[in-house]
Amino acid sequence: MVVQTAKFKQAITDSKKLKAKPTDDELLELYAFFKQGTQETKFEDATKPGAFDFKGKYKYNAWKKIVDEKVTPDAAQTKYVDLVEKLKKAYGFEA
Repeated sequence: MVVQTAKFKQAITDSKKLKAKPTDDELLELYAFFKQGTQETKFEDATKPGAFDFKGKYKYNAWKKIVDEKVTPDAAQTKYVDLVEKLKKAYGFEA
């Protein structure tokens, strides 16, 4: 598991307080940055979703894209924070 920065931890909390739900693409991007940023399970050790698990496939592929782009866990945390800040401006935020 990777050390999580204070900003990253705050962004995780803030992401749950958005006034409106982000788009599916934005949610997938958040998911991918979160998974790469925390490394609770390394991508190489993650179980591939089943043939009919369409939601799981989208999530897996979003994470795979980040891994293929060689985004480090630290960079993923920074990108997650930046995305949450963008979403707070776009959707509103309940402090």
